[in-house]
Amino acid sequence: MSLLANTVVALLGLLHLYILVLEMFLWEKPIGLRVFRQTPE
Repeated sequence: MSLLANTVVALLGLLHLYILVLEMFLWEKPIGLRVFRQTPE
């Protein structure tokens, strides 16, 4: 059970890191615009 809990915590940490990078660094790049369904206006 401990292995499962550690795996879930690690996956959630990676998800948070992915969202952090998207919002901080890729907001105006094509991938960020596509993920958040924005236009380059």
